[in-house]
Amino acid sequence: MMYLYVYLSNVLRDLKEEAGQGMAEYALILALIAIVVALALPTLASAIGGVFGDVATDMGAAGGGG
Repeated sequence: MMYLYVYLSNVLRDLKEEAGQGMAEYALILALIAIVVALALPTLASAIGGVFGDVATDMGAAGGGG
């Protein structure tokens, strides 16, 4: 009976350690995604601003602006 208790305790301990490792891996992936987004944001912002500027210019040329 004691053997079963020790065996189950070891299995549960291993599962907890693996869950902690999995959480650390998810945190690293999330940090990497955040860094990539932060680096790409200025480029995307200028590109999107250019598109909106073009649309505003075209609307003004068509007489649709204010």
